[in-house]
Amino acid sequence: MSDSENKPTLGRKPLGLKRSVEAGEVKQTFSHGRTNKVVVEVKRRKLIGKPGAPEAVVAAPEPAPAPAPVAAPPKPAAPKPAGPAGETRQELQARLLREAEEARLQMGEEANRREQEERQRALEDEKRRVEDNRKAEAQVEAAPATAPEPELDAGPEMVEAADEGEAPRAGAPAPRRFTPVAQPKRPEPAAPAPKKSAHPRDKGGDQRRHAGKLTVSRALNEDEGARARSLAALKRAREKEKRAHFAGQSQPREKQSRDVVVPEAITVQELANRMAEKGADLVKALFKMGVMVTVNQTIDQDTAELLVEEFGHTIQRVSESDVDIDTAEDVDAPETLKTRPPVVTIMGHVDHGKTSLLDALRGTDVVRGEAGGITQHIGAYQIKTKGGELITFLDTPGHEAFTEMRQRGANVTDIVILVVAGDDGLMPQTVEAINHTKAAGVPMIVAITKSDKPEYNAQKIRERLLEHEIVVEAMSGDVQDVEVSAKSGAGLDQLIEKILLQAELMELKANPDRTAEATVIEAKLDKGKGPLASVLITRGTLKVGDILVVGTHSGRVRAMLDDKGRQVKLAPPSLPVEVLGIGGVPMAGDTLTVVDGEARAREVAAYRAEKATAKRTTSAPASLENMFSALAAKQAVIEYPVVIRSDVQGSTEAIVNALNKISNDEIKVRILQSGVGAITESDVSLAQASGAPIIGFNVRPNAKAREMLDRQKVRMKYFDVIYHLTEDVAKEMAGIWGPERIEHVLGRAEVKEVFPAGKRDKAAGLLVVEGLIKKGLFARLTRDDVIVSKTTIASLRRFKDDVAEVRAGLECGVVLADTNDIKPGDHLEVFEVEERERTL
Repeated sequence: MSDSENKPTLGRKPLGLKRSVEAGEVKQTFSHGRTNKVVVEVKRRKLIGKPGAPEAVVAAPEPAPAPAPVAAPPKPAAPKPAGPAGETRQELQARLLREAEEARLQMGEEANRREQEERQRALEDEKRRVEDNRKAEAQVEAAPATAPEPELDAGPEMVEAADEGEAPRAGAPAPRRFTPVAQPKRPEPAAPAPKKSAHPRDKGGDQRRHAGKLTVSRALNEDEGARARSLAALKRAREKEKRAHFAGQSQPREKQSRDVVVPEAITVQELANRMAEKGADLVKALFKMGVMVTVNQTIDQDTAELLVEEFGHTIQRVSESDVDIDTAEDVDAPETLKTRPPVVTIMGHVDHGKTSLLDALRGTDVVRGEAGGITQHIGAYQIKTKGGELITFLDTPGHEAFTEMRQRGANVTDIVILVVAGDDGLMPQTVEAINHTKAAGVPMIVAITKSDKPEYNAQKIRERLLEHEIVVEAMSGDVQDVEVSAKSGAGLDQLIEKILLQAELMELKANPDRTAEATVIEAKLDKGKGPLASVLITRGTLKVGDILVVGTHSGRVRAMLDDKGRQVKLAPPSLPVEVLGIGGVPMAGDTLTVVDGEARAREVAAYRAEKATAKRTTSAPASLENMFSALAAKQAVIEYPVVIRSDVQGSTEAIVNALNKISNDEIKVRILQSGVGAITESDVSLAQASGAPIIGFNVRPNAKAREMLDRQKVRMKYFDVIYHLTEDVAKEMAGIWGPERIEHVLGRAEVKEVFPAGKRDKAAGLLVVEGLIKKGLFARLTRDDVIVSKTTIASLRRFKDDVAEVRAGLECGVVLADTNDIKPGDHLEVFEVEERERTL
């Protein structure tokens, strides 16, 4: 709209369309960079009145009522006049903007004033509440302890409860702000001082939560009153009052005595935790005792006991061995025991017919499968007699190297059958078997075998047994004897009858309805099945799925095989089975125990492994003297290193013992590694690094190990009979040891004179005192019984002639090789050296 359009026109107006509404935008600018756009509409209308009257322009937001039909100009119904009639569009917009700003500022001032009043009222309420609390506490202190609790005025608390969202009913008592017990007086909290913030945002943060937008006047008003406390601050103040109140009324608690479990060794901090004491207090007490430790150091059980008693607790001593399973205390009740089959061990000298006798009883042929026709493993079998009774047999090796196997067999058995060949008599291993049987305290039955041979003499055997305090029934003793022949089968039924009779007298019983216990007879590492253990169930019933601990290994029974290779689900007492599922190859003779869970099995196995490691690595206290003596001894001894691999654990054990027996003070076998199973790459690497041969007993290397053997040229020795192995190793050790040097003294002479011989050498004039002196022999020159030099006789003369030898009582002259340190009065000893091949 232009200026000419607002002027009154007297003449005719040009024709055209005019817009009745003009629209525009006004941009408002506030503090902190905030802006706002306002749309302003200007509406124009023509008034009906006197001709030539000007048109009134009013703002659209303030509509006016319809004009009255009178000649006078109408008055709009706006609260303020619309302005002069000759006002331009720009002036109108500026005026409207100014009026809107004034109205907004006025509303902001009113809100600010209301907020100041609310804040002042809250401060007064807080002061009043603190004063009421103080008065109520004073009343409680003055009143007796049994007086009823006073009720506080609810008036000033209603505002606060409303602020916290509790909304109490009108007239209802306010929540209690105190507990009616005696407490020391506290200073009255002062009203919070008004804070002035340097930043307008910090100043108006709490106000914005209550009053909305930040206004210009509020931001610029530096003289505002103190900032009101927030709800969180009020809650914190109340919690602080409660804590102070409880601290004032609390009394020192009575010392609680605890039962403290103390192992053999414990750290100070762990002991403090078990006693519920501070670690620093324990360290202080130890310092007073003269023990300088920190909380992380370990103390022994006795020191811990002193600490526990000083702090008023009770000690419970425990040992680490409590973790282990003690089967000695676990005794079955007599009413739970049931009859079990007897366990019979066959023992005797090598090649006396033990396995052949067992084959005749079982109806099998095990001998044919044995290398060299001798047993080198311990075997377990169960047979059923014609009457239906079960008997478990253990077949032990007779070779001298398998002493420990025989000892194990005697320890797990009920009856021992001592096999003696009627044509051979008592031999060393027969005597050893008798001693094992006596040590184990088990009854014995003597089986005199090979009764089909012409040189058989049973009476001679009975008489020889008397030397070892064994009196058979035929000679009025209590030891049963029977003459048998495995070849013809004669006497086998009598042998079985005597076994059953002896078992009946012993009343062998076990509890089958409990967790199983078994003894490992033999163990090996199978290529397809993994670790296998042949076990003999001593009590309980072993089931597939049982969790077990055997030695330092744990596992779960995956499968069980009997002596004929058939799978079984249950293994009652006295049944020998082969168990699959153990974590490693156990040692023969270990006890297999079934436990409740895998965690317990792992705990026991870990404890046993730790103890075994500690036992293996324990050494004497080190000192310089010990170190030097050990070093000198090591240099003096020749070592023969070997790596041993065998098919079963018992054979490994026997080979190690046999090789240690052939060692002596000058040369000894050093076993770098021994194990069960095929020869692997690690064995080859170890042997190659130390220059040792690998000894394989009934095992072979795998494919990769064979390649490494060819590539690294490592020596490999295979054996299947143990005495072949020991003979070979002894022969090789003797070769390394070297021949034995033996000195034979042939003559002695005394030096009478020393003459020059040539430019550098000296000749000695000798008187042969004893024996004879030959040219070219070894000689020792001594002075005052101290060896001056060790040399040879380079030249021997009598008068001026060279001679081969000079006998006792004659004089001669000699030139000694490589020495001129000769003086009259010295003695010359002539000897020769003989070398002999050593044997081990």
